[in-house]
Amino acid sequence: MSKDRTSRLPGFYRLPVAERRDLLAHLLGGHASPADLSALDGGIDLATADHMIENVVGTFALPMGLALNFRINGKDVLVPMVVEEASVIAAASNAARMVRAGEGSFAARCDDPIMIAQVQLLDVADPDAAAQRIDDAEDELLARARDTLPRLCDRGGGPVGVEARVLSRPADPDGGMLVVHLHVDCRDAMGANLINTLAESIAARLAELAGPGARPGLRILSNLADRRLVHVSASVAFSALEEADAPGTGRDIACAIASASRFAELDPYRAATHNKGIMNGVDAVLLATGNDWRSIEAGAHAYAASDGSYAPLATWRVEGDHLVGRLVMPMAVGTVGGALQVHAGARLALSILGIESAAELAGVVGAAGLASNLAALRALATDGIQRGHMALHARVVARSVGAEGDLLERVAAEIAAAGDVKPERARKVLARLLAAEADATGDAPHSHVELPSYPEVPK
Repeated sequence: MSKDRTSRLPGFYRLPVAERRDLLAHLLGGHASPADLSALDGGIDLATADHMIENVVGTFALPMGLALNFRINGKDVLVPMVVEEASVIAAASNAARMVRAGEGSFAARCDDPIMIAQVQLLDVADPDAAAQRIDDAEDELLARARDTLPRLCDRGGGPVGVEARVLSRPADPDGGMLVVHLHVDCRDAMGANLINTLAESIAARLAELAGPGARPGLRILSNLADRRLVHVSASVAFSALEEADAPGTGRDIACAIASASRFAELDPYRAATHNKGIMNGVDAVLLATGNDWRSIEAGAHAYAASDGSYAPLATWRVEGDHLVGRLVMPMAVGTVGGALQVHAGARLALSILGIESAAELAGVVGAAGLASNLAALRALATDGIQRGHMALHARVVARSVGAEGDLLERVAAEIAAAGDVKPERARKVLARLLAAEADATGDAPHSHVELPSYPEVPK
């Protein structure tokens, strides 16, 4: 990486896109060629797409941006995020700046990358005895499993444990049923294909051990990767929470954020929205790096409900003169295999991150989630969620009606200030500004911008 690499880039958002790319290329040093940077234009061509999924008819692009100001475990990180919603990247960057103040850093650590292969066993005559036989055969089963995944074992990973659980008994409606978990260290892979291969290869032997008449049912990984958790924390000085136009002191704001956290801990309806804010950051980094965001979503929400009621994945407390946040969630990510093999944009995203392992990636994803949560709670605790979001959304609306360049910023600022961020209002503002510009220059009005027409909205 370039020795000038930093995630603190004041004014980055004001630069034209071409200059942002030039600065990114400088920060990456010799680790990205011009051909590599061309992946910022989508990262995938039609021929590649046709080999990734079925019935391909095209490709579908989403914006990729950089979240700034992140320092994780003392290391500056530029965080690529792919998202369609305005304000997500700006909010995460702003929250990371708050954490950064006073030489602060997100602290992230990960459990070993253990994934779970599930084998369902049906028609088990004596489930308790069967579970005991399977537990007793752990050494044999692990040897068989390692023979199935020799390359993973060569990389220092592989099967590490076996666990049998009774789900139902012969007198129950589902009959005697066991589930056997094989715990597998997947190293830098997410591990889905490895896990599924193992589950299918060992199912017949598990059925033999379960006793006469037992048969395999489902054989697949579990997306509740509760042995592969990421743990992220951040400490924010009260002074970093203050802004000139925000009411209250830093302590007031910190206490309000902590109160909002408690609200989510007490009410699952609020917890769902609290966690959605976390996933704004999490999913955006997963998309950028070619990871399976759907599996992480499934595991996150299952983990949030694992104690019997739905709970927040991150909590905030006032501790001394700081606001401290802590996030714990499953994070089964990979830096090898999957879409990374074919998607140039995902490979470039990993280069931008400058990471070397799936554990580092998990820490970045978790930090992006905690930052997004902090930004949302701070907005809710002060001015409300809509103020900042609508100011950025106003630019999208202004562009949708044909505003460009300086006119885009002027239209966006006016409709945001009026609190009327709608295409109808934007069209009127743009038409007025164009007319005024034409009067000043003597040009015909609307000479250089064609206003889009829209069908009437039914009343």
